[in-house]
Amino acid sequence: MTRADGEPSVAISQQDVRRLCEFLYRRTGMSFADNKRYYIDRRLAQRIAATGCGSFAAYFAMLRADAEHEIEHLVNSFTVNETYFDREEHQLRCMTQSLLGELLTRKGPDEALRIWSVPCSTGEEPYSIAIWLMEHWREVDKYNIEIVGSDIDTRALQQAEQGIYGERALMRLSRDVVARYFKPLAAGQHQIDPGLRESIRFTRANLVDAADMAQYRDFDIVFCRNVLIYFDDASRRIAAENLYDCLRPGGFICLGHSETMSRISPLFRIRRFPDAIIYQKPEADHDEQR
Repeated sequence: MTRADGEPSVAISQQDVRRLCEFLYRRTGMSFADNKRYYIDRRLAQRIAATGCGSFAAYFAMLRADAEHEIEHLVNSFTVNETYFDREEHQLRCMTQSLLGELLTRKGPDEALRIWSVPCSTGEEPYSIAIWLMEHWREVDKYNIEIVGSDIDTRALQQAEQGIYGERALMRLSRDVVARYFKPLAAGQHQIDPGLRESIRFTRANLVDAADMAQYRDFDIVFCRNVLIYFDDASRRIAAENLYDCLRPGGFICLGHSETMSRISPLFRIRRFPDAIIYQKPEADHDEQR
């Protein structure tokens, strides 16, 4: 059944919403306040309709069994992928003017410089990092640079791999930069240069799943921006500890402008650079702080 406005209609109680939110929280760390009820109802009703389930009870049974990979589909429907190129540019400037010089003093000549964007959404951030390095760092060709983009949303990752973006995503880039790194397509769309697309690896990652995060290690810089605001205090601490383990000693983590690591975890050292406040894993690993 659908409503007059075309949205699927299904009876969803407050208890149903609570059960779903608890399920999502355990799986992803995402926490939804009561004022998000309409947002939750709409996405839940869409998934119930898409699976052909006639009720919440039937859908929840399917979800718990993960039939047809429904957990992945549900998580995808609840993630927010609003982003654009060169978002929070001051951190990119801090990377090339301050962070890289400090990191390279601790690296051997053959060691890779490893940068991780998580969550990477539809790819704007990791591609921004790559373009910024090529445009603003003279030594970019002297080093082996690895950039990884990860997200829990598999649909977003597929879009990232395609590297196709509209005008709004490119609004902060100059015409010259767009001409150098993008191929124009129809209807105002642009696609990232194939060589640049192939240079970035995209993977799925869940920030609150320790087993999932264990495959990610030895990063020098992690960009983890504007996701912890969707977590509660307990999930933020779990995510912070997992990210701590993903960094090399002395590595840096960049958070969103409204996020403060000092309120989440004592593991990181606050570093104040001319362009940004960045958090650092101490060179001596302080496991006893956990």
